[in-house]
Amino acid sequence: MRVAVIGAGVAGITTAYSLTKRNCQVDVFEAGGRVGGMAATITLWNQKVDIGPHRFFSNDKQVNDLWLEVVGDDYEMVNRLTRIYYNNNFFKYPLRIGDTLRNLGVLEAGRCLFSYLIERFNASNQDGSFEAWVQSKFGRRLFSIFFKTYSEKLWGIPCSELDSDFAVQRIKKLSLFEAIKNAVLRGRGNKHKTLVDQFAYPLGGTGMVYERMARFVKQSGNHVYLNTPVYRVVNYNSRVMGIELEDGTFKEYDHVVSTMPYTLMVQTLTEVPGEITALAQKLTFRNTVIVYLLINRTNLFPDNWLYIHSSELLMGRVTNFSNWVPHINNNEQKTILAIEYWCNHNSELWNYKDQDFIKLASTEMAKTGLVEPALIEDGYVYRINKCYPVYNKGYKKIVSPINNYVSSIENLSVIGRYGSFKYNNQDHSILMGLKAAENIVVKTKHNLFEINTDYENYQESYVITETGLQKQ
Repeated sequence: MRVAVIGAGVAGITTAYSLTKRNCQVDVFEAGGRVGGMAATITLWNQKVDIGPHRFFSNDKQVNDLWLEVVGDDYEMVNRLTRIYYNNNFFKYPLRIGDTLRNLGVLEAGRCLFSYLIERFNASNQDGSFEAWVQSKFGRRLFSIFFKTYSEKLWGIPCSELDSDFAVQRIKKLSLFEAIKNAVLRGRGNKHKTLVDQFAYPLGGTGMVYERMARFVKQSGNHVYLNTPVYRVVNYNSRVMGIELEDGTFKEYDHVVSTMPYTLMVQTLTEVPGEITALAQKLTFRNTVIVYLLINRTNLFPDNWLYIHSSELLMGRVTNFSNWVPHINNNEQKTILAIEYWCNHNSELWNYKDQDFIKLASTEMAKTGLVEPALIEDGYVYRINKCYPVYNKGYKKIVSPINNYVSSIENLSVIGRYGSFKYNNQDHSILMGLKAAENIVVKTKHNLFEINTDYENYQESYVITETGLQKQ
C-alpha cells in the first residue's frame, strides 16, 4: 500500500512512523524545512528552544507507550512552575490559596468568592459561549481577572463570541471549588490535566520525538520530503487518487493522510460542492508570532512559562527555556525567552517588521520588571501562519457538514490541529496518527473527528514517570 502524508507535524509524522512499522510505503510531504510542526525544536545562539512551551502529558496508555518507545530513557521529569501575571502581580497556577489572597487582597478575594456564590445560586444563561460557561464555574469576577483578557488576546474575538466547546475541551470539569480542593490537598488525587505539576520532557527538546520518528521512516526506505508543499488532494467520483504538488506534479497513492489546514484542503479538492466550499470559507485560523530574546543573564525567574493576563500588554505568554532541562542550554550562561503574540493575517501586528517585534517584546518584558533592557543582546522572530483553529460560537454547525462530506471520500484521512480543525494537544495528535494508521492498514473504523471531543472519558489511567509508565 502506498500512502502519502501531507505535513510532518505531530499527527502527520506519527502516522508515517506507525505505517512504516506496518510495512507500508510512505511518502511525507512537508511544506516547511523541518519536522514537528508547532512541536518542533530549533537552535538559536547555540541553545535549543521549542516553538513556544510544549508540555507533553497524557493518561492514554497507547500514546504514552509510543512516546516512550521513541524517546527511550532520553527524558527527565520537569517540575512545572507556571504563574499568571496580572495587575503587576504574579499568581501561582495551579491555585495556591495564600498566594492568591495575598495578591488579590482580602477585599477583592471576598468579591470573587461572593461573585462565585451568586453564580451558584443564580446561574448565568448558558448561551453556548465561552464567557457564560466559565462564569458558571468561577463567577464573573474571576472570569474577568483570569480568563477574559488572555482568551481574547489568543482568539482575537470577545469571549461572548467564543464557543463554550473550547472551555469544555480545555477546562473540562475544573471549577473554583475543584481548584480550591486541589490547593488544599496540594495536588493529591488530582485528575485535571490543567493542574498537573510534573511532566516528561525530552533531553533534546520536544522536537526530538518527531525528528526520531522521521529518521526511522527514512531509514526504513521511505521518504520525508521537506520544503515540498502540496497544492491539493486529487479526488474523482468520491475517491482519492493522489496528490498534486505546487509545481503541478501529480503523484498517485492508495491513501492520502492530510494535516494541511482544513479550510485549504477542502477548498482545493478537485471535486467539492459549492456549498461545502462556502462553509469552509467561514472557518478561520489565528496566527502566532514568537519573539525570542537573548538575555545576558541566568536565573531570570523560576517559571517554565508565564501567562500574561494584563490588558495593557499585547504579549500573551512568556517561556523561559532555561527552566526545562539543562541539556538544551548547551552550558550557555545566557537565557532565551520566547514571547508570544497572536494575530490575524490581515492585522497590523502580523505585518510588523522583525525589528519592530523585537523592540515591542523588549519593551513589554521590561515593563514586567523581569528583564533589564540593558541585558537584552539579540532577538529572533518566528512566524507561524494558521496555527490556532478559532472556535467561533456555533462553529460546529459549520464544521459538521464539512466533516460529513470529507468522510464520504474514500481513502482520505484528515487529522491534526490544522488538518481536522481541532485545538489538539500533542497527545491528541499522536492518538489521531495512531488511529489513522490502524484505519488504513487494519481497516478499523475509528472516527478520527471524535478524538479530542470525548471530554468525559478522555482521562485514562496511565502516566509517564521517571521510571517509565505507571498505572494510576
